[in-house]
Amino acid sequence: MFIDYAEIFVKAGNGGNGSVSFRREKYVPKGGPAGGNGGKGGNVIIKVDTNLHTLLDFKYHPKYFAENGNNGEKALRDGKSGSDLIIKVPKGTLIIDKNDDKIITDLNEDDSEIIIAKGGKGGKGNSNFATATNQTPRYAESGKPGEELSIALELKLVADVGLVGFPNSGKSTLISTISAARPKIADYPFTTLKPNLGIVQYREFKSFTVADIPGIIEGAHLGKGLGHEFLKHIERTEILLILIDSTSENIPKDYKILLSELNNYSKILFGKKKIIGISKIDLIEPKAVEKLKKKLQKSFDEEIIFFSSSSKINISELIDRLWANLNP
Repeated sequence: MFIDYAEIFVKAGNGGNGSVSFRREKYVPKGGPAGGNGGKGGNVIIKVDTNLHTLLDFKYHPKYFAENGNNGEKALRDGKSGSDLIIKVPKGTLIIDKNDDKIITDLNEDDSEIIIAKGGKGGKGNSNFATATNQTPRYAESGKPGEELSIALELKLVADVGLVGFPNSGKSTLISTISAARPKIADYPFTTLKPNLGIVQYREFKSFTVADIPGIIEGAHLGKGLGHEFLKHIERTEILLILIDSTSENIPKDYKILLSELNNYSKILFGKKKIIGISKIDLIEPKAVEKLKKKLQKSFDEEIIFFSSSSKINISELIDRLWANLNP
């Protein structure tokens, strides 16, 4: 199950209390204060794990507590500090403070991490308060409480290329052809019910990532269909590959609708570099393909490529052109 939003509560560990204790030694005034300090509470740390791709675990585990620090002990022994709690999240996770809905941080790098809640400081033992005028202090500090807060985790996939198109425009077939991703593919709308991320191997030691989201329909920005729920997953991409079925009765109109939905959802999406991919050209005659090329080259300023995923026509050229646009 793909989950891209979760709300959790985190609490850092409390600091341990300082100790009130006295030594029992000859020639030491009244035994001398010997209370140790309390240990520091553990921090709550949120860290990226590149092996994770969903927030599913947080749906069943919404509360997280770091370990408390131990109390100080006699004979000047300090309490043990509490262990930090490390919470692992997928790359591309936004952390939002639920109190004011402000973004705390964006964990969009492989090694990103943040101390989201700091552990409480341990209290000082009575040995710290001895003075010339007060050689036998009978008090110690209490440990400080650890920080706590309610946060929202929102996942936005990190990919180089985002696939956009109507249902059954060939997005899932394309990503399964050029990468090892294996989304569900069938001849009916909305077979893609969750985002898919694929890694495309380019030549020997190079690669780039492609994100496929459910098909967009007119009115998606208003909540129609499924694509609007996942448009955020292509906000981080460098390029949008707009897929349109070559058998469409009006390709320019389809493109205009898709652009309108992107613009209404996010100006960021609308402003991204776009390549138009005319898919499924194996379904029309070669002469019709050439005629369509001449017609569309007059209609669009954007780069256009004609291909077929199932027949692998122009797939290598498509990969080359995506790479060239990612690495100008």
